[in-house]
Amino acid sequence: MMRASLILTFLMRAFLMQVRRRWRAVGMGALVLAGMSALLMAQQVVSDRTPSAAVVTFTLDFPESTPEHYSIAVDGNGHAKYESAAKVAEDSDEQTYQTEFEVSAGNRERVFEWTKEAKYFAGKIASGRKLAFTGAKILSYQDGQRSNTARYGYSDLEPVRQLTALFQNMAGTLEFGRRLAYYHRYQKLALDEELKRMEAQARNNELSEIQGVRPVLQEIAEDASVMNVVRARAKELIQMGSSTGAGR
Repeated sequence: MMRASLILTFLMRAFLMQVRRRWRAVGMGALVLAGMSALLMAQQVVSDRTPSAAVVTFTLDFPESTPEHYSIAVDGNGHAKYESAAKVAEDSDEQTYQTEFEVSAGNRERVFEWTKEAKYFAGKIASGRKLAFTGAKILSYQDGQRSNTARYGYSDLEPVRQLTALFQNMAGTLEFGRRLAYYHRYQKLALDEELKRMEAQARNNELSEIQGVRPVLQEIAEDASVMNVVRARAKELIQMGSSTGAGR
């Protein structure tokens, strides 16, 4: 049932992406309103059809950044789905990327504990302070009893800040996976630099859920046509993901 809720939620999110592109020229206000409307529709569908589902979803829209849109949905079992819209290369068209993975037990517990501490996003979570724009963010929660959505740019609530940082670190990992898959197929000479950057960010605790991109790392590590130093970096990252899989 929870898998069904994720599928329904992301079908609606695909619609949201179409709306976002159509209204981009109108401005950020129209973008956010469209996103809220589509997300609320998705929540209603999930609530009606899967009353036992519990799903936390984080969405970020940040024009002129890479990616400029992404969302992550995590269900109560720890199954997660990631979706983003970005250019793989500067001269390429914007493409939709989707992947699914299992969140580590520790992070699954953190997501739902912080959500509970934030009162399931039922109230205002946005800070009233004027700060530098870091993207339009949405946190939503739905289960059989609740269906809440909150929009913010920055929050003073500690559990919301913790959730934001965790989801952004997850997204960072999954975007590395997207780029590595592209480079492995089309531009193998770019793999070494990309893996260097990924390894540095992982050591600085700027990434989460490295095991979520293990399949592409494994393909690189086992590819005899790739330089040995690159294969070694991929193996090291696999090990890092395995050793931190139960934690952050």
